[in-house]
Amino acid sequence: AKPHYECALRLFEEEFGPDHPKVAEALSGLAEMLLLQGNYDQAKQLHERALKIRLETLGPNHPDIAASLNNLAALLRNQAKYNEAKPLYERALKIGDEAL
Repeated sequence: AKPHYECALRLFEEEFGPDHPKVAEALSGLAEMLLLQGNYDQAKQLHERALKIRLETLGPNHPDIAASLNNLAALLRNQAKYNEAKPLYERALKIGDEAL
């Protein structure tokens, strides 16, 4: 699966540029696969890059920001970094509540 995610990422970067929401989507997918493999450091880097792209292109209160925050928080939770995960979960919930 990893080669497919990496291929999609390359294609989206070439087609839309490195800071497009589609690139963030591909980064998140690749990060989740790496998380499942236990590659936490690389997964975190990709989730953080996806969050940065989404913040810059979609604004701070977009539902996709909540999804990125939730993904990053889940990664931290899996590493027992609860104090780091909690504010990300709280921010994601706030965005979700405001979207409704």
